[in-house]
Amino acid sequence: MDNSPSIDRRSALGALGLLGATAFAANQPEPATDMLALGWDQAKGEYVLPPLPYAFDALEPHIDAQTMEIHHTKHHAAYVKGLNTALAKLAEARQAGDASLIQHWTRQAAFHGAGHVNHTLFWLGMSPTGGGQPGGALAAAIDRDFASFDKFAWQFQAAAVAVEGSGWGWLAFEPISRRLLILQGESQQKLLMTGVVPLLGVDVWEHAYYLRYQNRRADYVAAFMKVINWPHVEALFARVAG
Repeated sequence: MDNSPSIDRRSALGALGLLGATAFAANQPEPATDMLALGWDQAKGEYVLPPLPYAFDALEPHIDAQTMEIHHTKHHAAYVKGLNTALAKLAEARQAGDASLIQHWTRQAAFHGAGHVNHTLFWLGMSPTGGGQPGGALAAAIDRDFASFDKFAWQFQAAAVAVEGSGWGWLAFEPISRRLLILQGESQQKLLMTGVVPLLGVDVWEHAYYLRYQNRRADYVAAFMKVINWPHVEALFARVAG
């Protein structure tokens, strides 16, 4: 077995480009707690399922407790397991000098790694006291790039509802133009523009909403707007844009 799996994991973390910035936005007091809250166990040298920052029923009535529990403990946990497995298999391939499955396990690392990061951002991007509108620099950037918060909210919801199949709607920061963009992501990682830093994502895989909303994705996305943790998004925006 390769003796440097933690290097692989640090490389994967950097390539995803999200969790380091999120640590500052999460306002956790200790570095070790930061990483555990973001799904990385430094002592074990592996990704772990981060705890939800609130109870399963805390987002009721907008997102139901059963969906939250299944989504977190089953779906997100599966992405964590898949990511760790993919990285371990890549380490084995390097040790053996066998490239026959490099393509497969690289794809698996991308899919499960994106699933882990996406969901970590998703949980942090919601709050029992969420909703409303952002303030400060983020509000000003939204007005600049989308004309108003209402127009942003309209486009964000329309993009999320219109994702083909399973995927995500994202508010992202593009560091070259320093603009905010609304993007779609298919599956976990497809179509998301290279180099952007996602700030806020809504999961529109059916497992995120089907128990309560059935096929009414638009109703679910509208409900999501009522639980957005804007202080968290503001802090993340300040970190990546400031």
